[in-house]
Amino acid sequence: MSENGLRVLAFAYKNMQIGEKATLESETDYVFVGLLSMIDPPREESTEAVANATKAGINTIMITGDHKITARAIAKQIGIFNEGDIAVTGVELEKMTEEELSEKLESISVYARVSPEHKIRIVNAWQRKGHIVSMTGDGVNDAPALKQADIGIAMGITGTEVSKDAAAMILTDDNFATIIKAVENGRNVYANIKNSIKFLLSGNTAGILGVLYTSLLGLPVPFLPVHLLFINLLTDSLPAIAIGVEPSNSDVLSHKPRDPKDGILSKDFLMRILVEGSIIATFTIFAYHVGLATSPALASTMAFATLTLSRLFHGFNCRGTSSIFKLKLLSNKASLLAFAGGVTLLGLVLSVPFLQKLFSVVPMDLTHLGIILGLGFAPTVLIQLYKVIREIIKGKAD
Repeated sequence: MSENGLRVLAFAYKNMQIGEKATLESETDYVFVGLLSMIDPPREESTEAVANATKAGINTIMITGDHKITARAIAKQIGIFNEGDIAVTGVELEKMTEEELSEKLESISVYARVSPEHKIRIVNAWQRKGHIVSMTGDGVNDAPALKQADIGIAMGITGTEVSKDAAAMILTDDNFATIIKAVENGRNVYANIKNSIKFLLSGNTAGILGVLYTSLLGLPVPFLPVHLLFINLLTDSLPAIAIGVEPSNSDVLSHKPRDPKDGILSKDFLMRILVEGSIIATFTIFAYHVGLATSPALASTMAFATLTLSRLFHGFNCRGTSSIFKLKLLSNKASLLAFAGGVTLLGLVLSVPFLQKLFSVVPMDLTHLGIILGLGFAPTVLIQLYKVIREIIKGKAD
């Protein structure tokens, strides 16, 4: 019964004389009555939560007061205990030296019949290996380990006040699956912040490269201060905000946990910013030369319009690492509204005489507008094409 996850109680009786006191010595020669088994079933969502934790690179360990056999059976049901794993009791843990525990640590997935001291020792062992440890608990005896862990998580419903005070987080629904949801939300927020930074820096890189190009060749400046102010304060802010509210997708949990010591501006991240910024700058400079064949004023207008439009399109590229076909265009309506708002503002600046004068742009014919539209959209086509090809190659490799 224990092997099936049941907690087993044995019942027995003994006839005693009236007035006879029960002592330890008298606890012999009992008559066996039978066994009673009960089960504290795991939540239905526990199996999926453990699977998602594993997918997210999180190793789940069970620490319980149950019998070793019962604990192992429950752990096996929900996916914590797998082939080759080890289950140990508190007594067995006490007999291990620190070296032995360190050697077996990553294979032990179940600890049964443990004391508060054992829990702290387990947390310390994982921390010594350089892991970030999260500990959940609800009792007074869990408080020391909750305090020792990098992230102590107490139960909000069944948890004692002592455990809540010692913890860094409190689960209001006492549900392990909520922890995984919190991990998913946290990773999504971090990814959105990183994508917003990528959008802003890659767009600014394109502007810097355009100015640097004309300066080195002694050509008229491609952008006036009012142009850059318009881009940074209006058309840049809208897509950046939309990227910040990008909903979570299924790929978030499949990414490996990041090293907390690593900064946002990693070498790979900076390289992507430079490459994407260079692509946008290339088409902006091409538009500049098309206008320069007529006049410096037209060159400045076309460069400004192309850079603005390409950065608005670039907002879709920066929604995530996946292609827009995988992310789904309509999954983030804020990005569509941001794009529509930015294009509307740009259209007003290019067409309304009062705004043309205010932003120092010149009127353009349909040919020039068509060139701007094509060159503004081209960087997004190239970046999305690269993402699609990468996804196809990755799919074949999987």
